[in-house]
Amino acid sequence: MMNNILKNFCLITFALIAPVTLPAGGIQKSLNQNNYSNATNEIILSSNISLYSCPKILTEELLVLDVGTTLSVLRTWKVNKGETWLRVELASNKFLDDPNKILKGWIKM
Repeated sequence: MMNNILKNFCLITFALIAPVTLPAGGIQKSLNQNNYSNATNEIILSSNISLYSCPKILTEELLVLDVGTTLSVLRTWKVNKGETWLRVELASNKFLDDPNKILKGWIKM
């Protein structure tokens, strides 16, 4: 009986203390190991274009972007029909702009 109590005590102690010393996710990476691209692709629109919620023409049109709008390209998506879509983020001042303003979406190239 005393042997079981000692085993259970050791098991509970290990279960409570050991996770504190382990890194989250089971692996620890140095910040220098991450390869972040410093080059951001920005485009300026030369014509009015629609911003969509996902890369399909039949989806909801979020808004129409005016000529001269500056966009940061987050990623590209190629559809099987040769269509190219860009996931973009509108340039904004996050402190002064409306927090409900749409800042990200998809445009068709």
